Amino acid sequence: MIDPLTELAARLEQTVEQLRAGDLEPDATLTLIEECAELASEASAHVDQRGRAALEPLPDLPGQLPLPAA
Repeated sequence: MIDPLTELAARLEQTVEQLRAGDLEPDATLTLIEECAELASEASAHVDQRGRAALEPLPDLPGQLPLPAA
């Protein structure tokens, strides 16, 4: 399974390289810039989701006993 952030980063790097090449027409350049913004937004959403998941406590599983209070 490919990590979504790794895939997004690779797509973003590829798009940036196309922009840096300077071979594009103005309309194609604008399209790629918009694509970069969309990819960055999607990557940001994945990072936020992972951050929230890391902070949320794990649910109690059936059959588990609570730990005694110290």
